[in-house]
Amino acid sequence: MGSALSMRSLHMKRAALRITLGSFRGFSDYSSKYETAATFDSRPSTRFLLFMKGAHPSWITPDWPAPPRVRALMTSRQGGVSGAPWDSMNLGEHVGDLPAHVQANRQHLSDVIGVRPVFLNQVHGVDSVVLGAATLNGTPADACISMETGVSCTVMVADCLPVLLCDAQGRWVAAAHAGWRGLAGLGGIGVLENLLVSAALSETHTDQILVWLGPCIGPQVFEVGPEVLSAFCDSDPEAALFFRPSTPGKWLADLAGVARLRLKRMGIVQIFGNNSAPAWCTVTQASVYFSHRRDSRLFGQSGRMAACIWLTD
Repeated sequence: MGSALSMRSLHMKRAALRITLGSFRGFSDYSSKYETAATFDSRPSTRFLLFMKGAHPSWITPDWPAPPRVRALMTSRQGGVSGAPWDSMNLGEHVGDLPAHVQANRQHLSDVIGVRPVFLNQVHGVDSVVLGAATLNGTPADACISMETGVSCTVMVADCLPVLLCDAQGRWVAAAHAGWRGLAGLGGIGVLENLLVSAALSETHTDQILVWLGPCIGPQVFEVGPEVLSAFCDSDPEAALFFRPSTPGKWLADLAGVARLRLKRMGIVQIFGNNSAPAWCTVTQASVYFSHRRDSRLFGQSGRMAACIWLTD
């Protein structure tokens, strides 16, 4: 899983980057402090939402040309039962929320998508696991793959970048949790590179892979230090294009932009979703998204959202 990727015989296509986010209402006293003037370019496809009874209108359905048997969904912070500061669709067991509320939210998500979401123990690493009916919640990994029906590849986020993938034939689906540590990895080999060279996916040509990037902390507010800059740019000087000088010794980093660069380096150009526009930013869109960086400073903790992808019969 740590081997270098060959760049030969990889064929490039061009794909438009579109943004499709849900409608929302402000519902918390602090949200106006963080809301930006950004507007949403479009709304989720109601065609898919018709098949997901109980899905909150603010939940996101990726707008991408995935094959018919591939289904995907990302939750927002709305639509659950948790109280503040986890209001209301918190799916994380490790953030101080009442266990009964987390379990109710997880069951609601499972009821909506019609399969079992497998919640990983994410450690900001680069390892992946192949899911099956027997895979338990809490399995340690930051990416997962499924070639079976009945389970959903699921990653939890609250500023980190969720990455959903599938092949054009609908034979497999995958999900990755890409915070800056996992995305950077070591020597330019991070969670996305390791996922795509795993045995389960290594036979799929990159021009047959579709990728959707979900909301994450945006380049308008993701201020980082020299250790983050070094983690990306030491192995790839071109990554410096996604770091803008801020205050002395600090940079504003474009996490989704770096992910797009990494994917394109591997020959993947069918990339959809997060194009680094303000509307995709988890920090500034406080009434829609949880944000660890924003909420932890105010309340000491934040909830977690989930990005899910699964196969149907």
